[in-house]
Amino acid sequence: MRLSKLVAFRNTERKGRRRRRRNTTVTAVNNCYLSDNCWEYVFTFLINDNPRYLKSLSTVSKQFLSVTKLFSLIILYQTCTFLPRLFQRFTYITYLDLSSYNGDLNALLCQIPFPLNITSLNLSNQPIIPATGLRAFSQNITTLNSLICSNIASLRNNDLVLISDCFPFLEELDFSSSNPFASRDFDMNVWVKTMAMVLPKLRKVNLSGYYNIDDSSLLHLCKNCEFLEEVMMLKCPFLTHDGVASAIRERPTLKSLSVRWRTNGSHDNIGSNFIGSLVSLNGLTCLNLSSLRISDELLFSIAMGGLPLRRLVLQNCTGYNYVGIYSLLSKCRIQHLDLQNATFMNDHDVAELSLFLGDLVSINLSECSMLTDSAMFALVRNCPSLIEVKMEHTSLGEKSVDNSNFSMDCVLNHQLKSLHLACNFQLLNENIILFASIFPNLQFLDLSSCHNISEEGICEVLRRCCKVRHLNLAYCSRVKLLRINFKVPELEVFNLSHTCVDDETLYMISKNCCGLLQLFLENCDEVTENGVKHVVENCTQLREVDLGVVIM
Repeated sequence: MRLSKLVAFRNTERKGRRRRRRNTTVTAVNNCYLSDNCWEYVFTFLINDNPRYLKSLSTVSKQFLSVTKLFSLIILYQTCTFLPRLFQRFTYITYLDLSSYNGDLNALLCQIPFPLNITSLNLSNQPIIPATGLRAFSQNITTLNSLICSNIASLRNNDLVLISDCFPFLEELDFSSSNPFASRDFDMNVWVKTMAMVLPKLRKVNLSGYYNIDDSSLLHLCKNCEFLEEVMMLKCPFLTHDGVASAIRERPTLKSLSVRWRTNGSHDNIGSNFIGSLVSLNGLTCLNLSSLRISDELLFSIAMGGLPLRRLVLQNCTGYNYVGIYSLLSKCRIQHLDLQNATFMNDHDVAELSLFLGDLVSINLSECSMLTDSAMFALVRNCPSLIEVKMEHTSLGEKSVDNSNFSMDCVLNHQLKSLHLACNFQLLNENIILFASIFPNLQFLDLSSCHNISEEGICEVLRRCCKVRHLNLAYCSRVKLLRINFKVPELEVFNLSHTCVDDETLYMISKNCCGLLQLFLENCDEVTENGVKHVVENCTQLREVDLGVVIM
């Protein structure tokens, strides 16, 4: 009798514990609910690591499916028949890219349904502005605040009026052109002087590349756009430094300035007028003076003015020296630095400057011909936040690598993801293997035209850097890659153009690089249809194979 009571008591106790556990579990789940904004932040972090994670995330739950829709959509001509289903599925699109669409853009824009909260639209690389489509689009989409229309082949005088009628509250407008003569007969100055009146909310404007823009346009823009924060007018040869100086004095709240004017060699020195105007921009965080003749005096003044610069671009600038750039970098907390073609720079200079660059995220030292491996090691030691390094056309590999001093010369950098080392003709296998040891989380590697590296070095790099997603080996004549007999699961973009790879190489790639999305094989004379067939059959996610020439 006692035994039966004891058993009954224990059974009752177990049931009670199970009920309490179930209740506790339900409470924990309810209390751990995260909003879509929180999940979006988490997914954005995952995408930066590997975009493929979204494929599995979207199948977990309806909430995750919804959150994974919060990203951009690129539409090509091939997808036009699926548009209704695309827009039904991706109802959270904020950025729509139509720059590669080569069909009827008016018809496509008329198909975009309501409601969608699109805030940015890219219509670049089109022959004209699609007037009918934009009117229909604007009736359904009222949230647009950014319009990108770069490289439009033919602009018309009423295009700006059309845009302002459709999107009167536009904040960002990009009408840049890579061909300054494409619209030479079109008077962009009239456009710019109308812009402030019809688009009063403008904050960011990019009008780079227009041959006939002059000082009066920039002055009018700065004087009349009350909310203007960012101006980009690169490759506008009729601007002058005095004209720019007068314009930016009218808009002291500018945060970003990118300008380039016509220079007349050593006689076109920047004067005190421009320097004083620039230093008056107390909130300036980004400055791009590419291909201009500047001076150490300008850099001294910026340093003394205490401007909160975070991005500095002096690509192909002349007239300044190490003393000037030292004074600036010692005062500003620069995160993005471009000193391409600063020919005076040597390893010792980089080592000294790196001591002031603790916040540095990206740096471009390409065409600084005196820089060797020592400069790279100094950056690794002193810049723990560094993510991207560009050192193309330098002297990397010139000095022999002493592996015994590896631990003293540098430390592991787990942050660096992107390394651009093209056209370093003295770079050897031992150099790139050492770099692979330093940067284990590398994702982008460009070794194009590095003629002294071979497949032995490349294979060792891929073994050590298992997260590489983009690898460029174009013009690497000694690379054949028959030794890739191990899995390279993360590799997505592989450029082997102008190399000696053959069908056997492609067979090895197809077996071990199954995640490929793009493969470039331009002028690979040993490749035949059989080799390509191996890749197409085994790399099931492949989107593009660029052969450059017709294979037989």
